[in-house]
Amino acid sequence: MAKLAYLGLGTMGAPMARHLAAAGHDLTVYNRTSAKAEAWVAAHGGRVASSAAEAAEGAEAVFSCVGTDDDLADVTLGSQGAFRSMRPGTLFVDHTTVSAKIARQLGVEGKDRGLRVLDAPVTGAQVGAEAGRLSLMCGGPKAAFDMAEPLMQAYALRIVHIGGSGSGQTAKMVNQIALAATAQGIAEALRFAQAAGLDLDRTFEVISGGAAGSWQLSNRWASMAEDRFDFGFAVDWMRKDLGLAIDEARANGAALPVTGLIDQFFADVQAMHGGRQDTSALVRRLPKR
Repeated sequence: MAKLAYLGLGTMGAPMARHLAAAGHDLTVYNRTSAKAEAWVAAHGGRVASSAAEAAEGAEAVFSCVGTDDDLADVTLGSQGAFRSMRPGTLFVDHTTVSAKIARQLGVEGKDRGLRVLDAPVTGAQVGAEAGRLSLMCGGPKAAFDMAEPLMQAYALRIVHIGGSGSGQTAKMVNQIALAATAQGIAEALRFAQAAGLDLDRTFEVISGGAAGSWQLSNRWASMAEDRFDFGFAVDWMRKDLGLAIDEARANGAALPVTGLIDQFFADVQAMHGGRQDTSALVRRLPKR
């Protein structure tokens, strides 16, 4: 049993922390909204801390899953941030999807303090977090990865060390670029099938078993056909993620013409009051015949 801290108990963080507790680890948790932390402890045990620094004090490893670059900077480098109380040799694993820039910054700041820092964004959506079946793309020193991997196995099925600090976040951008294009392609395919008067169940049966098969197709075709979008990965969060990818592309010289276009399609969905809907709500932009 390890003494752990978990910072951020949102849609993804809460179930990941739950899996760590279920594996027998001793958790202290911190959440900006303290009521969430108190409810989590009431359900799963452990302790509530009043700050990230308090949660991290004496921990062998500290995990975080917050919202934005600023949120991550606050819980690590802020006046009550975890880095202020973590002892040399302590592991820090961040599961937030943020910029590669801040991931690299935390890698440098952590090294200066003798910490082992890993950026490890996740994919697999809320259902993957709840089931403990996430995929993690990890950036940072191999020693940090080796220390983190046995702990992360509590909630992940696929854990891959990509490279140095920031490479986990950059790999997550690759994931979101591919996901956005897939979501738009399936939206257009569905509307085409509807316009052609095809049986949607039979169409799905045949195309899902071929080259067009994907997680997105298997998990969203039926709900898109039924105009159900009140679940899953929110459009607002996808726009944040695509913005990170577009910014990184400006720095590394990559061309993302289709990604930029689909980002604007997501903006259209936001204008239709669909910012909190699943990314499959892209289909709402396309007329139904």
